[in-house]
Amino acid sequence: MNSRGTAAVVGGSLGGLTTALLLRKAGFTVTVFERSPRELDGRGGGIALQPEMLRWFKEFSSQDPAKLAIKSKALRYLGPNNSIAYEDPVQWWFSSWSTLYRALLLDFGRDDYHLGHAVVDIQQDLDKATLTFENGNSASFDFVIFADGITSTGRNLMFPEVSPGYSGYIGWRGTVIESELSEESMELLGDALGYCFVDDGHICMYPIPGPNGELNIGSRLMNYVYYQNVPEGALLDDMMTGIDGVRGLVSVPPGKVQEKYIDEMKAHAAATLPPATAELVNKTAQPYVQVVFDVRVENMVTGRVALLGDAAFVARPHAAAGSAKAADDAWALFDAFNNSDSDIPTTLASWETGRLEVGHNLIDRVTRMGSRAQFEHNWDPSELDSRFGLKGGLLQPQY
Repeated sequence: MNSRGTAAVVGGSLGGLTTALLLRKAGFTVTVFERSPRELDGRGGGIALQPEMLRWFKEFSSQDPAKLAIKSKALRYLGPNNSIAYEDPVQWWFSSWSTLYRALLLDFGRDDYHLGHAVVDIQQDLDKATLTFENGNSASFDFVIFADGITSTGRNLMFPEVSPGYSGYIGWRGTVIESELSEESMELLGDALGYCFVDDGHICMYPIPGPNGELNIGSRLMNYVYYQNVPEGALLDDMMTGIDGVRGLVSVPPGKVQEKYIDEMKAHAAATLPPATAELVNKTAQPYVQVVFDVRVENMVTGRVALLGDAAFVARPHAAAGSAKAADDAWALFDAFNNSDSDIPTTLASWETGRLEVGHNLIDRVTRMGSRAQFEHNWDPSELDSRFGLKGGLLQPQY
């Protein structure tokens, strides 16, 4: 089959790889440029495998999605002394960032996946878009998609006026091998999407594949995000400064967090959380911390250049929709090119309209969820809009 043209995808993570795979399916010759000098395997924690992300594996991949994920049996809220405050028999699929990355990279291949290519500039004319890299090289394509994540170079180049808005709270993240948890804790946590709410925060927990993709109980990981309110200012700046003296813009990675903050966080968990969740937090060898913030854009396309996924909208994690939104953006792009005979800029502009609406709606929704969870304390576990999902919570996710 002759190529419909050339496309560059900047960012070789989950959203970038999904986009690259679908553009290739749409008939384009696709090249991926990743700024990291090494493959990204081993980064990140748990992923709620939403239908949008799962769709590639169901429709096009030869890989069995059942071997990439864990199915939970319930939505479960824990109360004092490990009591069950609320439970609903809802099935979710959970995977890990590393498991999905390995699977998507296997499908795309490494021939057109270039590491160590940090973009420093983007220029375009009527026919081409040209990327300039940190090493001084450049390359031109019919169009460019920036899927380079939260700290997107594309967003900074295209819309330098856009800046993140801090939520007022941070998220502690970590994982523990299930075999290290007590039998009682595993009975409460091991088969569920779990939550616990306390006066000054909340925690979300679920099982994910083990370090090498293990799916058997005991070898899997229990993953969590533990949210705590931290005012903007000196305290936040110090928490986000690692032991190496580097102030993280988004996170302080495992092994770099100041020990005093880890000790304070674990002590607070032991004092306020139910025993099962406190055990999970306190048995984490190297927890890490992330700033929770939002980013909105008013445009995602300029001519032959577009932003996709977190490069455009960064949403708080409460809907577990970051990777789902990137995948949904990519599928919408696939449909736009398959259903249009227009030129590339016109097709991108048409695609942008619907994606802006999805992005703004997601930010509005997770902002409400975060406010209810962290400040208003009126989160309702039975309310569908407070559940995981890109475009609104579902009683039963449609896998």
